[in-house]
Amino acid sequence: MTSADKAPEGPIGYLVSQYPATSHTFIRREIDALRRRGIEIRTFSVRRPHADELVADHDAREAEATFYILSQSVPAMIGAQVWGLFASPGRYLSTLALALRHRVPGLRAFFWSLFHFVEAIVLARALSRAGIERLHNHFANSGAAVGMLAAHFAGLRWSMTLHGISETDYPAGLLLGDKIRRAERVFCVSMFGRAQAMRLVEPSHWGKMSIVRCGIESVTVEGMQRSPGRVAGISLEVVCVGRLSPEKGHAGLIEAVAAARAKGRDVKLTLVGDGPDLAALQAAVANAGIADAVRFAGRLDERSTLEAVAASDLLVSASFMEGLPVVLMEAMALGKPVVAPRVAGVPELVDDKVSGLLFAPSDWHSLGELIVRVYDDTTTAADMGSAGRRKVFPEFEIDTAVEPLVRYWSDVA
Repeated sequence: MTSADKAPEGPIGYLVSQYPATSHTFIRREIDALRRRGIEIRTFSVRRPHADELVADHDAREAEATFYILSQSVPAMIGAQVWGLFASPGRYLSTLALALRHRVPGLRAFFWSLFHFVEAIVLARALSRAGIERLHNHFANSGAAVGMLAAHFAGLRWSMTLHGISETDYPAGLLLGDKIRRAERVFCVSMFGRAQAMRLVEPSHWGKMSIVRCGIESVTVEGMQRSPGRVAGISLEVVCVGRLSPEKGHAGLIEAVAAARAKGRDVKLTLVGDGPDLAALQAAVANAGIADAVRFAGRLDERSTLEAVAASDLLVSASFMEGLPVVLMEAMALGKPVVAPRVAGVPELVDDKVSGLLFAPSDWHSLGELIVRVYDDTTTAADMGSAGRRKVFPEFEIDTAVEPLVRYWSDVA
């Protein structure tokens, strides 16, 4: 911290629906960077991660220090309700009323709002015991509803970070405007995301929204062993990292790879991730006749994922919806060319035909053509990789990315 900063008077609470999580390593990086700046962060989570999410020692240590709402015993949850009712009856009832209002229509949503209320009081008691004065949520999902309710009951300053299109889709999108109005500050990972948030609230709330990029750790990336520059005529190793679910567009990527191979290009694809579409995608690969060219690597931890990207020649995203994909930053930091859809915050990161290639979402023909272009033109691919490294550093280096948060929580004079 600089002499112009002053540390917050008490610890700051970070609340996530699940922490830590393999797919959300950027949250852990952000917390680490803030702690390096002298800001005390305590972590809270609605759900405890499964054991396979805690392979890395760092994640295991974070899990040990995190308070998990749904891991509390039934007597502890009941005790929290008794504590809340007697500590502040009026605030307890007003929080219940807020929970019942802050929901989508339907009987199921009514009961979920009651669950969120109970969880919020459990959280509020834990926040009180930890001396938390400010609470911050990542993602405007049900975890943010719990955080908002807990902050209302405890009288805490509450903020949140918005990430992607899913937060403006139903059901989260129907409630996002109310969350923005109640938040003291709203941080957005992309300008596109901020614009989507702005359309949901009155202009009087626009001033509370600012950009805070997700970040990468240059030390970790620089330590990766990378594949040598690709030589023309040998196979093009393509990697795609993401949950195997419909919004990621993997079926279209398989179609594009099959088209490139049909044109005589030796393209190989590694899919990193798991999810509900695994069986369907395996069938699509078999039907396309490219089973020998596609590898399903499954879910990998953070380091293994970086190693897979570092060993590749090209990273491709085929997604229909994104925020600002951290895996694109990581690939660019590793000097890899990237091909990605022109969607959401992606064009803020990838300069088309400079640091990567962009295509219209769902245009699999164009995606296939771009893969062929990278295969054929090794010099341009190498130049894009170099430009990507220049683009990513220093704007998306985590210690730079957290500066707005440091200023906010340190009350810069």
